[in-house]
Amino acid sequence: MNKIALVVGGSNGIGLSIAQQLIERGYRKIYILDRFEPSVDFGNRVVFVRFNLLNDDYTVLEQFVDIDTLIITAGFGRVDTFDNILDIEITNSYKVNAIAVCRIIKFFYAKCLSATDFYCAVMGSITGLVSSPMFALYGATKAAVCSFIESINIELEKQGFSNRILNVAPGSISGTKFNGGENDLSQTSQLANDILDNMFRKRDLFIPRFEETYKQVLQHYNENPHLFGLQSFDYKNNSGRKNTTPQIKIGYLSGTFDLFHIGHLNLLRRAKDYCDYLVVGIHRNALHKGKETFISFDERFEIVKNIKYVDKVIQSYEEDMDAYAEIPYNYLFVGSDYKNTPRFLRYEEYFKDKDVEIVYFPYTQGTSSTQLRNVIEKVR
Repeated sequence: MNKIALVVGGSNGIGLSIAQQLIERGYRKIYILDRFEPSVDFGNRVVFVRFNLLNDDYTVLEQFVDIDTLIITAGFGRVDTFDNILDIEITNSYKVNAIAVCRIIKFFYAKCLSATDFYCAVMGSITGLVSSPMFALYGATKAAVCSFIESINIELEKQGFSNRILNVAPGSISGTKFNGGENDLSQTSQLANDILDNMFRKRDLFIPRFEETYKQVLQHYNENPHLFGLQSFDYKNNSGRKNTTPQIKIGYLSGTFDLFHIGHLNLLRRAKDYCDYLVVGIHRNALHKGKETFISFDERFEIVKNIKYVDKVIQSYEEDMDAYAEIPYNYLFVGSDYKNTPRFLRYEEYFKDKDVEIVYFPYTQGTSSTQLRNVIEKVR
């Protein structure tokens, strides 16, 4: 066993705790694939790779071909009635909670279809096994995961392979950021160890606190699903767990995007890695930089609108912070050459009491608009 693991969603919550326990169990390398860097510094045995599971391009997985352990803990959801759920939350929930699981396992499935040990665990949920009103969307995505894993394990058994995918189906977990909590490894370390123990035994289902809690819950559900649902609704409605805030992180950046090139594309790709919904403001001209544009505003608008990383395009405001009133974004993206300038020091002061992070992207080598302009000017 190489003792190399990939933990998808390992920067927070139970994934973070599992990464810590893998280190304590002697794993020599752990890849963490997540949108955000881990909140704990694990040293050089942990390699963080930034990736948004909403991305359509999963070639990022090609760099993890040496793993012998795969753990998928990424997922999100909120307690609220379905009439308050946004359309984009539906799409994103299925992409992250269910489709990503299927795609990642498919990529590594040859390792399951092998006589060599390959350990795999996926964070399902007890809501995937019972009805869960006021958690309907999350429950539906987890039901898909639970059914998928159950069926795949049967296929593995019938094809004569001993590897299994562990479906971890907990109820609520304390000590995580899920549904507005905070990471506390002291509260999740025992559960992380229990998950790993079950995974290494190649079990196919683990329901934490089964005997003391969920055995009775499942029995009650199977006896009378309708009554169970009614009581589940009342419990959630009266528990104070309702969350009316959409779980959407919005990003915003502005630019001229004249003579569109690979640098522009890389900027948009990197921005989308941070957020669920990316809004791009297009400058009507480049007079603020003392330059002319070669491509019309309407054409530049249309080009950027059709880039797959972009969810919405608007005409930019004179100041990026002025867009905040229309687009209450969580991230403002800009090149690192703007850091510590008077303008962005003013922005940082403005946003310090708001839920906004300014992300400064370093410029990378390659084609630039300035290079293209210089070439055009030479042939004029």
